[in-house]
Amino acid sequence: MKKPAPFLVYTVLRLLAFLLPLAILWFFFPIFREFWWLAAIFAALIGFSISLLFLRAPLTDASTRLAERRAGRTSSSQADAEAEDDAIDGDPRV
Repeated sequence: MKKPAPFLVYTVLRLLAFLLPLAILWFFFPIFREFWWLAAIFAALIGFSISLLFLRAPLTDASTRLAERRAGRTSSSQADAEAEDDAIDGDPRV
């Protein structure tokens, strides 16, 4: 079975870290039904705290994957740039 993309996993977990506290605040505390913006602020703070405490591994996986992708793009673009430089300089290898 193929492992899911780290960006997708991290994004889903971050959304759950926000939406679950928002739903709990909304349904169990009637005052937050009237002040929905206050519930959203508290849910954002709770979600941020949860992500800092518990989502370190998915964040590391996502950022590692991003660094690998950038390194791959840089090496291929660097090879293209070197080939263009050689062509402009009139390198006989080309």
